[in-house]
Amino acid sequence: MSLSGIKALTFDTGGTVLDWHTGFREAFAAAGARHGITRDWRALTNDLRRRSMEAMLDLGRDGPPAYNFDEAHRFCLDALLADEGLDAFDEADRRAIAWDTPHSFTAWPDVKPGLTALRNRYIVASFTLLSYRLVIDSSRRNGLIWDAVLSCEGLGVYKLLPQAYLRAAKMLQLAPEDCLMVACHPFDLDAAAKVGFRTALIRRPTEWGVQAEGLPDLPPSGTYDVEVDSVLELDARLSQGS
Repeated sequence: MSLSGIKALTFDTGGTVLDWHTGFREAFAAAGARHGITRDWRALTNDLRRRSMEAMLDLGRDGPPAYNFDEAHRFCLDALLADEGLDAFDEADRRAIAWDTPHSFTAWPDVKPGLTALRNRYIVASFTLLSYRLVIDSSRRNGLIWDAVLSCEGLGVYKLLPQAYLRAAKMLQLAPEDCLMVACHPFDLDAAAKVGFRTALIRRPTEWGVQAEGLPDLPPSGTYDVEVDSVLELDARLSQGS
């Protein structure tokens, strides 16, 4: 399928750009070690991610959002620790997991060189559920440069609502079809495609950890306009025009 005419790439950021699983898992393990507690930190990490995503997707459908992703990380963590009987985790532990860790997530190694290459030809924007501050802090830590940060926090509605995608395109003064939504999450790409975005799947097979059993399979190959294994490969494919 032709990829001509694309003027902007809008990147999902949590998962596609940032390795949240490693960061959260190591933070849980560090807190557990301080208290002499051993658990399946991988499973708890993925539970926290699921809870926080459920709290954010489609936020704003019924009125102005009452919280951002940083706040969701914290109240979802508090609920998870209560459910798991981990009351020994004190305020310092909770802040380290819910704030310090996501604000210092590590980017996947292909991201920085890939963004640098893409910015030679396209507007490259972070289009994300994450808070402005989280994107700012994690981008500074990883040396990532964006032409724009389009946080749903500022758009007033959150993905997967159609208005989120339409407002993001409008902020760039572009039509939806001029934008390529880049994500490792099929649900994000599907929602973007419904309002006219073109779509690029970046596969992140270890997003949920090395052993990510029980997670949804990716759709069959050919579902999206382009499907790649890295941001650098995306740059190469766009250079070819197909």
